[in-house]
Amino acid sequence: MSDHLKHIQPSVPPSGTGCVECLATGDWWFHLRRCTECGHIGCCDDSLNRHARKHFHDTGHPIIQSFEPGEDWFYDYRSDQEVDGPRLADPQHHPIDQPTPGPAGAVPRNWQRLLMERND
Repeated sequence: MSDHLKHIQPSVPPSGTGCVECLATGDWWFHLRRCTECGHIGCCDDSLNRHARKHFHDTGHPIIQSFEPGEDWFYDYRSDQEVDGPRLADPQHHPIDQPTPGPAGAVPRNWQRLLMERND
């Protein structure tokens, strides 16, 4: 068994439709990532808060899958590389009508500038 596969639990559903921490604080995200071990939904490294990576550091759960429509790639934070994985429990992505960035009503008008400043 490949080392990363032991960190993928295909039957575990996602924790919700948005970043757990951002929703709790009224914040916003750019893209969403799903922990393949526990289903935690967190925001991506291009988001201001990077909750998916923080979840990895807090829990040791190293593998994520994109939670964006049309994307099914897996990523291993330990090796900083894409890896292969099986189909996970539905849903495969956030609702199609949920905007990106999201959530609706929480994204500031100057979101692009904020992300550029954060990632410079």
